[in-house]
Amino acid sequence: MNEKISKKAVCILSGGMDSTLASYIAKEEGYEIIAVHFNYGQRTEKRELKAFRNVCDDLKIKEKYEIDIPFFSQIGASALTDLSIDVPTSGVEDGVPITYVPFRNGIFLSIATAIAEKEKAETLFIGVVEEDSSGYPDCTDTFINNMNTAINQGTKESTNLEIKTPLVHLMKNQIVEKSLELNVPLEHTWSCYKEEDEACGICDSCRLRLNGFKKANATDPIRYKE
Repeated sequence: MNEKISKKAVCILSGGMDSTLASYIAKEEGYEIIAVHFNYGQRTEKRELKAFRNVCDDLKIKEKYEIDIPFFSQIGASALTDLSIDVPTSGVEDGVPITYVPFRNGIFLSIATAIAEKEKAETLFIGVVEEDSSGYPDCTDTFINNMNTAINQGTKESTNLEIKTPLVHLMKNQIVEKSLELNVPLEHTWSCYKEEDEACGICDSCRLRLNGFKKANATDPIRYKE
């Protein structure tokens, strides 16, 4: 009897709502998931790592990587990695916000590609959102497509990777609705840029998340500051 050959996907999983939903979609599509999480000196690093581990337990993921990349703090230039820069709380900004971490997704995808080549995976999942995001340039279809071309040019001929972005054209309320449809454990996810105990409710990420739940007529299960 021939053994069934499973298809493998490397999922970049921050522990946030978007990347968690992308991982659940990978599961629904029948992939064996290899989860990758990055500790990069972000303000909520410990809380995001906890979320990642909880989601991996929920998905029963056996193979996972927790990668430390501290140089983002050395580079700075982002409110997420430079404690001298305040996280904006006055509302979602126009243009590229100060919470943008320079070329973060490009670096994440490069490392995930190395893991995928080692693990003989065929797909990379990343939960980027272009339509309803904070205006990050590394969350666009164009960027992802160009990265897909580059990683296949820069890897072995036998490596043929596809980057899947199942959320890229969804609005946040659609992400909430799809998460509820797939029974994603949203109570284990974390989106806040500022706090690790109770979400602040006023940073860009919290505002987008809360607005998504409101438009979806659903209640966010995580705790927010009063």
